[in-house]
Amino acid sequence: MSHEQFQSCIDECIRSMKACNYCYDSCLSEEHSMNMKVCIRLTRECAQICAFTAEALSLNASYALDLCEICAEVCESCATECVRHRNEHCQRCAEACFSCAQACKALIVH
Repeated sequence: MSHEQFQSCIDECIRSMKACNYCYDSCLSEEHSMNMKVCIRLTRECAQICAFTAEALSLNASYALDLCEICAEVCESCATECVRHRNEHCQRCAEACFSCAQACKALIVH
C-alpha cells in the first residue's frame, strides 16, 4: 500500500495520540485522580501505541497492518474506559479513540 492510502489512518492515530496525552495529563490533575487509575494507564498506553502505529504506517513497515489491528483494540479499550467518565477531556479522548479504531479497521479490510 502507498503512503497516500495510509494517510487517513496516520492522521487519526496522531489525533488519538494527542487526545490521549491531553486526557492523561488532565486526569492526573483531577482532584480524585486515584479513582482514574485505569483511565490514566490506558490513555498513556494508547498514546504510545497510536504514535508507534502512525510511524510504522508512514514508513510502510511490513508489520504496519498488524499494528493497526493492535491499535484498534487498544483504542477501543481506552475509549470504553474514557466514555465512563464525565470529564470533557475523557469524552473527547473517547471520541478520538473510537475514530482511530474505525480508521485502523478500515485499513485492515483493504
